[in-house]
Amino acid sequence: MRNRSCGWSLIVLSALAASGCSTTQSPQVAASGPPEPEIPAHVRPTEVVGRWGYAAYHKPEDRTRTEANARGQCKQPYVIGQGTNGGVMMYLADSSQLQELRLKGSTAGRDYIGPAGRTPGPQDREIVSFDGRVMVLKYVDPEVDGRYGTGIFVRCAPRAAEANAPASRPAQANASSSR
Repeated sequence: MRNRSCGWSLIVLSALAASGCSTTQSPQVAASGPPEPEIPAHVRPTEVVGRWGYAAYHKPEDRTRTEANARGQCKQPYVIGQGTNGGVMMYLADSSQLQELRLKGSTAGRDYIGPAGRTPGPQDREIVSFDGRVMVLKYVDPEVDGRYGTGIFVRCAPRAAEANAPASRPAQANASSSR
């Protein structure tokens, strides 16, 4: 009988010892400082706002052809609007809703377009090149970049009525006053 009670005592003590080892410890939270301030991009949001023809490519050798295709898309332009908080209104990958995105710089000297937060973030697009007329954007996330490719935005010329209106009025006024 003594062996049985000793055996049960040993089992109970073993269970208690095991339960003491299996307690979960609270996770250690590292003290983090304030978020790093956002570095301004070299490209200003006002330079990006406007009407753009858009096309994308996967192979670098297709860039010239794709840029020409983007010019042809100005009949149905991709419109980048001004955001209410200083950003630009664009679509993120896999989203059908416009969102205000920020133009962000990085310590490496590269510029990005994406949501506020870490730069470069997973939803950001790197501004590979921008000359005021042509903007090339590449997704930071390799999986998204593999699906969508490198995007080329070609600025659409102003509509003919808008482009000719200011110039034609003075010319007509001068023509009628010289008669």
